[in-house]
Amino acid sequence: MAEITTFSGVSTQIDTESEIERSISALMVQVGERVRSARERKGISRRVLSESSGVSQRYLAQLESGTGNISIGLLQRVAHSLDHRIEWFVGAEDPWNSTSLRVAELFSAADSETRDQVLQALSPGNDQGGRAQRVCLIGLRGAGKSTLGKLAAEQLDAPFLELNKEIALHGGMPIDEILALYGQEGYRKLEAGSLDRVIENYDRVILAVAGGIVSEPETLNKLLSSFQTIWLKASPQEHMDRVRAQGDERPMAGNADAMEQLTSILASREVLYARARFMLDTSGRALDQSLDELVTMIRTQKLLEA
Repeated sequence: MAEITTFSGVSTQIDTESEIERSISALMVQVGERVRSARERKGISRRVLSESSGVSQRYLAQLESGTGNISIGLLQRVAHSLDHRIEWFVGAEDPWNSTSLRVAELFSAADSETRDQVLQALSPGNDQGGRAQRVCLIGLRGAGKSTLGKLAAEQLDAPFLELNKEIALHGGMPIDEILALYGQEGYRKLEAGSLDRVIENYDRVILAVAGGIVSEPETLNKLLSSFQTIWLKASPQEHMDRVRAQGDERPMAGNADAMEQLTSILASREVLYARARFMLDTSGRALDQSLDELVTMIRTQKLLEA
């Protein structure tokens, strides 16, 4: 701060231009370093990030070098493509050295029994009884959550819900229109609210959720504490093939790098999906076989029993 005395004798404190510039430069360097770290941990090239975020490779190169004075809007696009919240890039605390991140990584690497113990210790109000008769299927698009969930619910005489349908119902419009009108942030708020309503209204249910729900920490923690979570896992190629088999060509339409993007998304989310209490690998399995294994898992583990 520099002190300036006016002709009237009144002293005022103002920020010097050099202090402001140093602060801006430091923030730009910090944001650039964190964007580069997030991209490298996600395992994607700058070209893939450019295509998924709509931000040019040249601009991303400037950003990562600390010389790109990025707007809030463009940074939000980059953050969304990297499955991070924008606060992660501009916060004062170094995320890679934070205790919370270290705890999250250790939790993700632990076995299901250890994760259960940690959740019960940290959330005494959300014990086993709070989720014993609710099952939630998580995983990337094309994992079979809707198909297997509906068939398993029929065999087990349980209600079946798809969270996206609940979001569309309460939002009053299709998901695509919700995203176009309210953006990703608005969609996530509706998603969290719809999840709360499911928890309030159903003591026994099988729920299928969208693949990206795990990217919102608060919502993911609510899932883990309120449901018996099962990760339906498959290979990237099978994810793609199953979506196309449903008649949806959007994953490949006009995008030669779709498989590379899908592989990197799956890799970046695996640590989050792995927080589920159970995992069922559907790779190389016919529908009937996967269904039998899912129903057997639910029955033997008594996931829908009080």
